[in-house]
Amino acid sequence: MKVETTVLENGLTVVTDQMPHLKTAALGVWVRTGSRAENADQNGITHLLEHMAFKGTKSRSARGIAEEIEAVGGELNASTSIEHTNYYARILAEDLPLAVDILADILQNSTFEAEELVREQHVILQEIGASNDAPEDQAFDLFQATAWPEQAIGRPILGTPETVQGFGRDSLNDYLASRYRAPDMVLSAAGAVDHDELVSLARQKFGAINSEPAAPDPDARYSGGEKLLNKDLMEAQVLIGFEGRPYKAKDYYAIQILASVLGGGMSSRLFQEIREKHGLCYAIYSFHWAFSDTGLFGIHAATSHEDLGALMPMIADELVSAAHTITEDEVARSRAQIRAGLMMALESPAARAGQIARQILVHGRVLAPDEISAKIEAVTAADIREAAYNTFVGTTPTLTAIGPINGIMTADELAARLQQAPVRQAASM
Repeated sequence: MKVETTVLENGLTVVTDQMPHLKTAALGVWVRTGSRAENADQNGITHLLEHMAFKGTKSRSARGIAEEIEAVGGELNASTSIEHTNYYARILAEDLPLAVDILADILQNSTFEAEELVREQHVILQEIGASNDAPEDQAFDLFQATAWPEQAIGRPILGTPETVQGFGRDSLNDYLASRYRAPDMVLSAAGAVDHDELVSLARQKFGAINSEPAAPDPDARYSGGEKLLNKDLMEAQVLIGFEGRPYKAKDYYAIQILASVLGGGMSSRLFQEIREKHGLCYAIYSFHWAFSDTGLFGIHAATSHEDLGALMPMIADELVSAAHTITEDEVARSRAQIRAGLMMALESPAARAGQIARQILVHGRVLAPDEISAKIEAVTAADIREAAYNTFVGTTPTLTAIGPINGIMTADELAARLQQAPVRQAASM
């Protein structure tokens, strides 16, 4: 594998990871803009714009875009997240120029025709409806909104029916012009790709994009608290969270490993103790979402009303226990899981193209796999115990739940139970 990076005159970054044993390539444009860049009345516009990019340009119809890429056996897709949007293609090596041309066209020449816009708004309203019908999705939306209330980072990526229906062609064009700037964009490719060829194509197709960077996202302010929604459901969806870490935090890798030790798989503490030993839930896992300036550590569980009363205190006790008893054996197992995931991604051109693009957007450079592995390997059990204590004890939790939740432990009761943890000597030094 050979990673090469070139920054064009307008600030757009071109990065490639050549995998010469392959006959195919994955490439895409990653943009440093997501739902947290939106004002309140713009909620959902990033996602709508991602949909509308495929609905016709000055020279291609929506059907023409689909037929042209599929005529060579390729595929196009896109996704929107809280901080990034990406548009990507998978093609045979010889069809790289076509894929670049289509990506450049949809990002610079989309027409946002009124008929297509109305149709796509209707599609997204169906998507919002489906999400609202899914208790787990609802719980996660509440979770995000409770952690960061009245902030873009806490609003749903899909937007609301009211905001989505309010967007017109001018709204999309204005947002595109203000957020899709060359210094905030990465053209990334992995697989059977020649770096110099891609740079030449990028200069031809993306050279006219605005060279001024977009305005930075507003700072996030973690708040926490609780939002509980009692509904007539078979299961309760419960989410417990705490302020996490941004990507560049000193203990970022410790928090990532902590999430794995606690609830990253069937051998994790939460799964073994709560699901396997006591049978208190159908599903339980933990996760850590990192962003540019903040993060969110979470535990999700799905359980019955009968088991809810025992479940919450047991989760709290496991969090306290993590701050004092995590062992080197557990850390070694979780490190191996994370490293394996990292190495497996290197074998997929699509995963690798996304990985190196995001690293440039976050860190300004591509991180070598050996560098990441070394940072993971350097984390000790003592580091993770300290990170657990600092995260869970004496902090403000976020608690959201949907379903049959009468009698659930409140966020204040959860915080009080965690506060009773004995002081870690390492944390007090």
